[in-house]
Amino acid sequence: MSVREAGATPLTQATSIALAAAGDNEFHPPSIGDFFPPALLFEGTPFEFTRISLAQFIATALLVVLLLWGTRRMTVVPGRLQSVVELGFGFVRDQIVYQILGERDGRRFLPILTAIFFGILFMNLTGVIPFINIPGTSVAGVPLLLALVAYVLFIYAGIRKHGGLRFLKNSLIPSGVPVYLLPIIAIVELISTFVARPVSLFLRLLLNMMVGHMMLVLFFAATQFFLLGFNWFTPLAAGTFALGFAFTLFEIFVCVLQAYVFTVLTSVYIQLAVAEEH
Repeated sequence: MSVREAGATPLTQATSIALAAAGDNEFHPPSIGDFFPPALLFEGTPFEFTRISLAQFIATALLVVLLLWGTRRMTVVPGRLQSVVELGFGFVRDQIVYQILGERDGRRFLPILTAIFFGILFMNLTGVIPFINIPGTSVAGVPLLLALVAYVLFIYAGIRKHGGLRFLKNSLIPSGVPVYLLPIIAIVELISTFVARPVSLFLRLLLNMMVGHMMLVLFFAATQFFLLGFNWFTPLAAGTFALGFAFTLFEIFVCVLQAYVFTVLTSVYIQLAVAEEH
């Protein structure tokens, strides 16, 4: 009997799986079905609202509240929350955007790149928040949308800087390539620049967050399975819990890292688009 068939409410993915396992003495490992939870609202409509939608809504609401609360009364000597907000904005500005694009080009793209960084970060962190326990970026919609935004920024920056034809030339035909190799190089660059880049951004973020969620569910579901089994394997619960806790800390690091990597790569692609030569 599966968790969904048992009608369990989605408190946490690990709890649901472990309780089902304890009920029939079988271990139910995480699966791809975790990313297709039952509807909470509007089932069967284009506006179907699931547990993952709830995680995305909570992440967005928390980010908006944090930014509004932290900037509502800006002072020369910042308070704690204002300091945290300024530290985050300063990190994205100085360590990512200005570092890669320079100050002149960086100023134009700083707002959207900052939104991308914090949006990904807060969506990722819902995977380690108790009673949510699933990243808002663990389904294709959000990573795909962000990859398309990065792709549009890349195209827009190149066309605005060089015009359409020169941008294509800089992107597809590196300088110094022999004439007889131009068709082959152009095809390779076309696939690499206009296909592989957005696809890699999309898959890197999506798969990292999917795997992280499944590992956490595996460790904590195993912990409760062993603990509720009351047999010779019960002491193993201490080991799986320790691994789950350690992986939770690692997953927080991965959440920050993926936001950083996505923003850095988007900035690099924009920089390549505005550069004079390929």
